[in-house]
Amino acid sequence: MPVLPRPRKRLGQHFLIDPNIVRKILKVAALNPEDVVFEIGPGRGALTHALCERVARVIAVEIDRLLVEYLAHTCAQRDVLELHHGDALAFPYDTLPTGTVVIANLPYYVSTPLVFRLLEERERIDRMVLMLQREVAERMIASPGSRDYGLLSVVTQYLTKPRKTFVVPASCFRPIPQVDSAVVCLTGRSARKPTDPGFDDVFMKVVRGAFAHRRKTLINSCREEGWEEPVLRRALEETNIDPRRRAETLAVKEFIALTHSVRSLGLLNVH
Repeated sequence: MPVLPRPRKRLGQHFLIDPNIVRKILKVAALNPEDVVFEIGPGRGALTHALCERVARVIAVEIDRLLVEYLAHTCAQRDVLELHHGDALAFPYDTLPTGTVVIANLPYYVSTPLVFRLLEERERIDRMVLMLQREVAERMIASPGSRDYGLLSVVTQYLTKPRKTFVVPASCFRPIPQVDSAVVCLTGRSARKPTDPGFDDVFMKVVRGAFAHRRKTLINSCREEGWEEPVLRRALEETNIDPRRRAETLAVKEFIALTHSVRSLGLLNVH
């Protein structure tokens, strides 16, 4: 039996030790025997073993080589497990089968980049069950005008239907982190999402431009990102959006409307 690897602070490792939390995650995931699960950060395997008993295939990626060696030994009898050593940000997502279910305990230091990476690969993913720092979870489900509402909120709510399912106290991990976590489930796609090709790319440019300088007004933030002000003002006028508003006051449907206007006016040469 290999030695149990110690947590590495550099990798932000906090291992789940509460079996009740594992059961709750599995319930939220609503797995079927034929499902393929992509697990990010299996750690010591608290969730991995349970997944292997429930689904047809588990593809797990772990950045810590010592943990990969440990899991390879402790899960040696798990024929459904496909273990990868590497960074989830650089994983070849095009190798995942369509309809994959993502289940992940995301390290705090890289959770937001990983969420954006997963959203980029949404065409292959049926649903995601993500355990993240509670603050990040709150940002994903935040409403316009609230302190937590921002770029992550808009993009998540535009591409999926996010819901926070339950809070995970810090005491459920070892070592104990300084903050609580929360489990968020991302399913489906927003009912308001257009399907015309190219719309998503323009939408992301609009939202990133609006939030690029959060403390500034829409018109000033986008202008500093290289947008042509006269055309931008016309787009805002067409959508009845006051250029003096800040990005965090706009609902997702207003960003969608603004994107339609930007496309119709040919304002596509944004950075």
